[in-house]
Amino acid sequence: MSGAAQEAPETRGTPDRETPDEESTGRESPDQGAPDGGTPEAKGRPGRDGDRRVGRRTLLIGGMAAAVGTAVLARGELGHLWWRLPGVEKPREAGVVDFRGAQWVAASSANWRRADRPDDYAIDRVVIHVTQGSYRSAVKVFQDPGHGAAAHYIVRRDGHITQMIRELDVAFHAGNRGYNERSVGIEHEGFVEHASSFTDAMYRASARLTAGICARYDIPVDREHIIGHVEVPGTDHTDPGRYWDWDRYLRLVRQARTAARPAGASAGPTRTAGT
Repeated sequence: MSGAAQEAPETRGTPDRETPDEESTGRESPDQGAPDGGTPEAKGRPGRDGDRRVGRRTLLIGGMAAAVGTAVLARGELGHLWWRLPGVEKPREAGVVDFRGAQWVAASSANWRRADRPDDYAIDRVVIHVTQGSYRSAVKVFQDPGHGAAAHYIVRRDGHITQMIRELDVAFHAGNRGYNERSVGIEHEGFVEHASSFTDAMYRASARLTAGICARYDIPVDREHIIGHVEVPGTDHTDPGRYWDWDRYLRLVRQARTAARPAGASAGPTRTAGT
């Protein structure tokens, strides 16, 4: 599941808040120690003017390199924030969903980050979760600002689909910042240890949903791009578990993808009568 639900026997540790990594933050590990041999002074020999001049030049060059590096990082960050400029952000309307037929129920804004995907972050993954609890408990925790996690969608046992976060935005569902930014998260009502949780209606509804996502963002329908939460680097979750039938699921996704229009299962964001 995307974080910890009250009913979750698998619950442990902290909620799936975003965890920055070196690539996503732009930070690198500092060099360890000085170059071999150190400076002449370190060896007990007096330093010469030439050595000092080289040292100053090195510092100057190093400072310039650091400034350039900072500018590059700043430009990279600005590339993900361009949509905040006046008149650039995509228009949003309350109650609009990305998958036709889904019900809109808003997650707490503390459990996701506003973005403008795929313009600022490319989407190339779908992550499959299991709620480790009921549908109602999942909705409740995703609306809790203290939970620190939520997925874009929840698929109920009867096939009903609820959208809680727009695909435009970054949901805190994977426990890995990079994967949050590049993926859409889909929760499925049930328990990983109960094979009966995964009904035919659930498989088919979820497959149509995933097929639509893959069509919208040109994501290949394979196990490299449609993954389980357990496969996200750094996670301690096991969902969707051994009873999730990947072969069946991918077959259904391919069938739905073939039957869908080129623009996907939904031609675009649509209104919902959801609460």
